[in-house]
Amino acid sequence: MTKSETKPEAGAAARVLLIDDDRKLCRLLRDYLGPMGYAVTAVHTGPDGVAQAAAQPWHAVILDVMLPGLDGFEVLKQIRHTCDVPVLMLTARGEEADRIVGLEIGADDYLPKTFSPRELLARLRAVTRRTTRAPRPGAPAPDEIVVGQLRVNLGTRTAVHGDAALALTPVEFDMLASLARAAGRVKSRDQLLEEIRERSYDVFDRSIDVHISALRKKLGDDPKEPRFIRTIRSAGYMLIDPGAEPA
Repeated sequence: MTKSETKPEAGAAARVLLIDDDRKLCRLLRDYLGPMGYAVTAVHTGPDGVAQAAAQPWHAVILDVMLPGLDGFEVLKQIRHTCDVPVLMLTARGEEADRIVGLEIGADDYLPKTFSPRELLARLRAVTRRTTRAPRPGAPAPDEIVVGQLRVNLGTRTAVHGDAALALTPVEFDMLASLARAAGRVKSRDQLLEEIRERSYDVFDRSIDVHISALRKKLGDDPKEPRFIRTIRSAGYMLIDPGAEPA
């Protein structure tokens, strides 16, 4: 199953795959999220999670780190081979190192298992809002943002550099689109967090830096001599506009 084949239809009921071996938690989340408009399917092992993720399209995956068979990091790696569905990772430990590893692999968000159902719902709504939003009937196709050889298509949520398509997670795409809209201008970390996540974050949250690092790798960029994304010390990040750079 290819990435394009795993996109849910616009306007379809929000389908969520929950991969967690805590069956009580799965029941609680299914009961809580059901009335909120989410159809939750739960599986309880890593291999079952990989198989179910590839079996049909999902609007989001909630993935525990500690799983029998395969841990959550390996499950996430295998999911990312087939689709770019938004993934929220859960951990009982909540350690920063685990969170950064998950984000580097391709997770869109991370929650320690001390979360409240309301917090999980807010984050789930944020990631599913991006994948379920449908264009208005008769509305013109969204403009394509072009910065040098980089083309970001907001309608198809695809990005191409030269002739090479970029394999981006939903958060990476939103971050690149945000930087592309402001090409040649600095975006602070707080601005990026507010724009791509649609909720407040701790100012010390390192997820922006992790996603920027992933974007640079996929663009083939060198942070020491950047051709695409420049770090502006104590200010944020800027997508370099070749047309505005001095010769």
